Amino acid sequence: MFDAPHNRPLTLSHARIVTPRGIVESGLAIEEGRIAGMTRAGDGIDLEGAYLIPGIVDLHTDHVERHTHPRQGVLWPFLPALMAHDAVVISGGTTTVFDSLSVGASMKRPERREILEPLVAALAEGQAAGVFRADHLLHLRCEISDPETMALVDATIAHPLTRLVSVMDHTPGDRQSPDIARWFSHMIHEMEVDEATGRAMLDDLLDRSRRRGAEVRAHVVAAARARALPAMSHDDRSAAQAEQAAAEGLAISEFPTTVAAARRARELGMAIVAGAPNYLRGGSQSGNVSVAELLSLGLVDALASDYIPRSPLDAAFRLAADPAFAHDLPRAIALVSDAPARMTGLSDRGRIEAGLRADLVAVRMIGDQPAVQAVWRCGRQVF
Repeated sequence: MFDAPHNRPLTLSHARIVTPRGIVESGLAIEEGRIAGMTRAGDGIDLEGAYLIPGIVDLHTDHVERHTHPRQGVLWPFLPALMAHDAVVISGGTTTVFDSLSVGASMKRPERREILEPLVAALAEGQAAGVFRADHLLHLRCEISDPETMALVDATIAHPLTRLVSVMDHTPGDRQSPDIARWFSHMIHEMEVDEATGRAMLDDLLDRSRRRGAEVRAHVVAAARARALPAMSHDDRSAAQAEQAAAEGLAISEFPTTVAAARRARELGMAIVAGAPNYLRGGSQSGNVSVAELLSLGLVDALASDYIPRSPLDAAFRLAADPAFAHDLPRAIALVSDAPARMTGLSDRGRIEAGLRADLVAVRMIGDQPAVQAVWRCGRQVF
């Protein structure tokens, strides 16, 4: 299936190869699923001048739930849902995806507690069977407002696919949603509940967050540290929150919502991950800081898809073409490939360099729009 390296030698010719040192017009030789080096040989697969970039490494995608929950009240079988998700991911040039599964629940979708373990089992089944085109790893999105998160973390953090942890608090009034009234209006509409029911649910959320949040956060942080897993602090709004995360040993600030939080995270040596959809849309859907502003201040180290799987590809090419920023194409592509791979210890991918995995994406331009022409994972064409 799709997980086995391609063992026969392969040449991709007539490409514009995006390397860390610049764009090279050449061919690329692949042997036993690894990059062997540049070649001038004209045989093999002719890319006809397309860009050849390293496979995208996506640290955060919420897209799995678009397939497991295609409509309100509908829960789809997990393995076919994951296969559909995988097809969308690979079509956007992502060859390594950290599926960001909710551990615990704030107010929306309380069934997340019950489905986590069977969903992880389905992911492992698909990965073991080689039915996925992309390499799927686990990002545990740990909701600290939910006391049940602690047991769920204990049940999943030792899973071999678990490679990343984030500490999240979706309680309104801070972080992503400082305006409680706005959050509440949106939430009861999305959940299709009346105001009285929603108010009771909100009161419960605020109460358990206040009583148990610090305990749950400490448990999640300790579990990640015990497994030596990279851990991220999610939606930090203030310098104090960045300082707390750094003191806990969290190395990555994910989606900081203000310049102050991002700047303090950088001062403390934390890497910063921002959302590609925010950059493409020209701002945050929640009214928080724009990624364009963070980029202009040099406060972005990597981009993630968040809720649009192909957004890292589109963001990298748009950023490289935008004269307002100093990112040429190699530097922009590194934000979605090399940087996230390094953050998570994936030293075998993320760059077009001899000896690394041949995770590659051929991209041709339709006007100013990048279009994925072909994708290889470990030298095997998967798209």
